[in-house]
Amino acid sequence: MTRHPLQTPHSGYHWDGQTRRFFEGWYFRLTLPEAGQTIAFMYSIEDPIGGQPHSGGTAQILGPNDQYFCRTFPDVQQFWAWPQGLGLGHWRGPTDQQPHYLPAIDFKEQGVEGYQVTATEHQGHLHDPVGGTVTWHYHITPVYGWGSPGQPQQSTAGLLSSLQIFEPGWQILLAHGHATGWIDWQGEHYEFADAPAYSEKNWGRSFPQKWFWLNGNAFDHEPDLALTAGGGRRQVLTWMESVAMVGLHYRGQFYEFAPWNAQVSWRVEPWGAWQMRGEKSGYVVELVGTTEHPGTLVRVPTQAGMAFCCRDTTHGQLTLKLWQRRGSRLELVVAASTAQAGLEVGGGPWEQPWVQGD
Repeated sequence: MTRHPLQTPHSGYHWDGQTRRFFEGWYFRLTLPEAGQTIAFMYSIEDPIGGQPHSGGTAQILGPNDQYFCRTFPDVQQFWAWPQGLGLGHWRGPTDQQPHYLPAIDFKEQGVEGYQVTATEHQGHLHDPVGGTVTWHYHITPVYGWGSPGQPQQSTAGLLSSLQIFEPGWQILLAHGHATGWIDWQGEHYEFADAPAYSEKNWGRSFPQKWFWLNGNAFDHEPDLALTAGGGRRQVLTWMESVAMVGLHYRGQFYEFAPWNAQVSWRVEPWGAWQMRGEKSGYVVELVGTTEHPGTLVRVPTQAGMAFCCRDTTHGQLTLKLWQRRGSRLELVVAASTAQAGLEVGGGPWEQPWVQGD
């Protein structure tokens, strides 16, 4: 098992053999600035005990120009994951061996349809008789996990996330990294070196009731800047609460605005506009995300199984400003923008803007 020094808490697989409803999902994003495109891979496993109405796995890809690709993996016995670190894969079709991590050459030579991913490598081959073929292989050099470099990495949802009282769990695995390799997208070939990479995960019984998300690590003229922000209505024991956070890494520093150390407010339209502001002792951050793209519906785990209740684009406009307090005035630390932001809304209802904390 490959582990890297920036491994975050919750990197390993969470399922403990329980029979009650359970899912775990992973998101791996690859930004290609030179091509002006992004490839986002979304993997999930539901009710891995097997034999349940929603048992099975799914591999979804949000490809160039927000194109959608999906393959299902009904057999949970062909899924594998490491409990102590980031590593997972799912195979499809007949095989006479127990699924496990394969050296890259073996994965290719055996003609496996499926995927495998660790903290430092990502490889896969998916074929849809109607939708075409996607094949890829790249290596990742982690730059930022979730927290300050050289310090113990942090749980995205705070210390209480280890107590499983939140539903669902959420963890950024890699806030920023460099990816080198290639991808063939239905006949289009992309090669890249040191492309911005990102990954995160969720686990539990279902996604939040309602949520939004912003992400970017390919900012113009700021290659060492990575941002992830989001909010949602989540279940905490027997009640629901609305929370949000902003986290950014910049020039070796981690700036966190979370419910336990900051005030975070937001205004998010049903689609097209995201605004967030975080304030805490010493710092202020403001985010503005917009898009004219219609977005693409993707599936997420729900109590009733995988459902199209999430809208995404990887071609959002995002501006970020971070200030440091100097007495009574604010001194600008960084201002940056990107046209390759990930923007998302999910769940509902979304009949009107969601405003919190103004």
